[in-house]
Amino acid sequence: MNEPYRGILPIAPVVFHDNGDLDIEGNRRVMDLMVDQGVDGICILANFSEQFLLTDEERDQVMRLSIEQVAGRVPVIVTTSHFSTRIAAARAKAAADAGAKMLMMMPPYHGALLKADEQGMIEHFKAVTDACGIPIILQDAPLSGVTMTVPFMVRLAKEVPLVRYFKIEVPGTAAKLRALIEAGGDAVVGPFDGEEAITLMADLDAGATGTMTSALIPDLIKPILAAHAAGDRKQAAALYARVLPIINYENRQCGLRAAKAVMKEGGVIRSDAVRHPLAPLHPKLREGLLELARELDPLALRWGK
Repeated sequence: MNEPYRGILPIAPVVFHDNGDLDIEGNRRVMDLMVDQGVDGICILANFSEQFLLTDEERDQVMRLSIEQVAGRVPVIVTTSHFSTRIAAARAKAAADAGAKMLMMMPPYHGALLKADEQGMIEHFKAVTDACGIPIILQDAPLSGVTMTVPFMVRLAKEVPLVRYFKIEVPGTAAKLRALIEAGGDAVVGPFDGEEAITLMADLDAGATGTMTSALIPDLIKPILAAHAAGDRKQAAALYARVLPIINYENRQCGLRAAKAVMKEGGVIRSDAVRHPLAPLHPKLREGLLELARELDPLALRWGK
């Protein structure tokens, strides 16, 4: 798949053993599962990958084994966010050198109060793109605490042209996508939604050309994108209505633990452990999630059996 990237580019979870150590084989199996799910690309080391719970050495290990295992079957997008421009640029170069086709980045921030101003963000992303030479998808999400206006994002795309994809997951995503597409024109190559596709239909109607979900049910979400792109909105809406209960359950109840729980049940991985201070799923939540999953029979629930 070459640019422009579109379709479904899900976030891969990082797999651990029950004791919290990296499960190398489990992470390789997740890559193979996601390719079999028919994804259009795989994003690694994102927030839904528990990237904030990995050491630098572990990040590098996961990046290299993921790109190696995918072996060019689909593009791999590596998340390289960091408040430090120097570190972000070094991560970006390492990812590009390893074979990443695109980066995902949040604006520079640290905690609740340390943020760059708009000029600082322009300089940050310019330094990163100078270091790596590959496209960036900018993640606009509440976690950073950074408000990026549509005029700023258009300015960024025009001043730093490799920042040409945008993952929008804020309140009112559809309205922001529509405004960004209108104002940015050709500078906005790939408008994406995220947040587990909780607002997917509205975002597709607004002009989104793809989505970045979890790895829970991308095989069931991709047909929604295909139907909508083909002009069959009624079919897209019907398919979306079928999967919306589990998307809602993931988004509102389980978060990043959902994909791992279903993958463990489906024999893809041995453990659905998350690292402390994250807490494991409550048994009742797991039961509710798997009940919804069995109704849909996604590939993750049967791939390893």
